[in-house]
Amino acid sequence: MDEWCADLAAVLEAERAPRAVVAGHCLGANIAVEFARRDPGAVLGLVLIEPMLRDALRGSLSATARLRPLSVPVVWLVRALNALGIRRRRVAPLDLVELDRGTRAAMSQGGSGTIARRHAAPWVDLATTPTAVYLQSLMAVNRGVADLEAIRVPVLALLSTGGALSDPVLTERRLRALPNCRVLRLAAEHWIPTEQPEAMRNAIEEWCTELATAARP
Repeated sequence: MDEWCADLAAVLEAERAPRAVVAGHCLGANIAVEFARRDPGAVLGLVLIEPMLRDALRGSLSATARLRPLSVPVVWLVRALNALGIRRRRVAPLDLVELDRGTRAAMSQGGSGTIARRHAAPWVDLATTPTAVYLQSLMAVNRGVADLEAIRVPVLALLSTGGALSDPVLTERRLRALPNCRVLRLAAEHWIPTEQPEAMRNAIEEWCTELATAARP
């Protein structure tokens, strides 16, 4: 999380943007919240697309969250092996555009569970992600987010109706801790950027326009 937040700060500095609306999906939404907590002066607003709140996780993610303490020594073991030179020498490249295009094509054929098989299978992720990175990212998801009450900037939360990985009702209930949060639900399982890209973009643009209008003196 330290590295991800430092990366965000470096991007804003490179773009000469002292304040920005920070948006993230899934784990990215958790990172956005943490960044706003650490550096509130750099954040004008947050767009949280399917944030992963620990007590709202479902299925295998809920189980791994309970086993999180056991993951710590595994991660350190993998990192120790990496430091000794024991690692995969080649990780397959991942073309996100092609993945999105292929998933949309498969979804158009009406295949049940198509998107979950492409976006939620650990063996698929591990094929393109170093093992230590994957495990640390999984631990970050299982940790959830903390101190929502500390977030004072306006927030737009986009939640899926299907809730494949987290419970939308529990998530919305937790988001009420935010003093200025608008929640919209979109017909999707979890992967809103792939399942509902136009609706997502329109909601974000309309909200950002309102935010900019309200900020004018």
